[in-house]
Amino acid sequence: MKKPTPTATGSPKLIDLANSYLDFVKTRQSRKTYVEKQGVLKRALGRFGSAAELDDITVPEALKFLTDQYRKRSGYAANKERKVLISAWNWGRRYLPNFPEGQCPFQTIDRFPEKRQPRYVPSEEDFWKVYEVATGQDRVMLLVFLFLAARRSEVFRLKWTDIDFAGNTVTLWTRKRAGGDLEADPVPMVQRLKKVLMAWWEHRPIVSEYVFVNVEEHAFCKEYLGQPFTNRQHLMERLCKKAGVREFGFHSIRHLTASILYQEGQPVAVAQAVLRHKSPQTTTRYLQTLGFKQTHEAMEAVMGQRGPGKVISIQKAATE
Repeated sequence: MKKPTPTATGSPKLIDLANSYLDFVKTRQSRKTYVEKQGVLKRALGRFGSAAELDDITVPEALKFLTDQYRKRSGYAANKERKVLISAWNWGRRYLPNFPEGQCPFQTIDRFPEKRQPRYVPSEEDFWKVYEVATGQDRVMLLVFLFLAARRSEVFRLKWTDIDFAGNTVTLWTRKRAGGDLEADPVPMVQRLKKVLMAWWEHRPIVSEYVFVNVEEHAFCKEYLGQPFTNRQHLMERLCKKAGVREFGFHSIRHLTASILYQEGQPVAVAQAVLRHKSPQTTTRYLQTLGFKQTHEAMEAVMGQRGPGKVISIQKAATE
């Protein structure tokens, strides 16, 4: 047989990479991550076109796209787009046929400068004010966030089988790991939280395998009665407004737990274990976001009383 003439095939199109990568993300990572990456790839498709082949995306075009994101949005947004596009490109290189060789054009672009405000961490006093205006299940949920330093997704997927009342532990399942696999993280359960959870078990209005489910019968959520939460939109906004405190969210409570441990003199290793960070550097970055108020209080407590009791005034030198 004559040797057949090979058929020239171009590189995959951007739309092929986007769809294939998002299918992979959807099965491996959280819905929040999927939605975020979907938004990035939609914006890339809007800029380059769905018919664009990956070979056609040059470094100058990649730079223009990211620079537009930097100017219209922020350096943080541009860097996030860059990270997602690099991740998608590297995934395609491993799994898609005829993928172009060479470095990802987005990876060639340097990161953009970012201007980030310190994350707001509520005071413990403000947290308890919010707790006092909450009722029923919401109160229980707030204590779970505080005493377990849990992430929102971990609390929403918490099941009664994850709670070991005899062993005083709660197993949290998290997908915030490389690869997206759910991993079990057993954490200690303090006695106060144990009593509250046992009372909730006994008096919960709806029997479910999940600890927290929709128990409201309002028209807009009645169809989800008895189902686990996927979000609690506007809950913290409403509670903070009712309590008369500055608004904060679920993740800020996690920071508050770290802040309390740090201020009580616990070492970074303890905070790392409670927050379940794999790297102590991550915990250190957490503690660095405690905010100016906590820093000021710490400096005042440690440094404010040092030196002579009388402050010597500095007189202006007499001029000749």
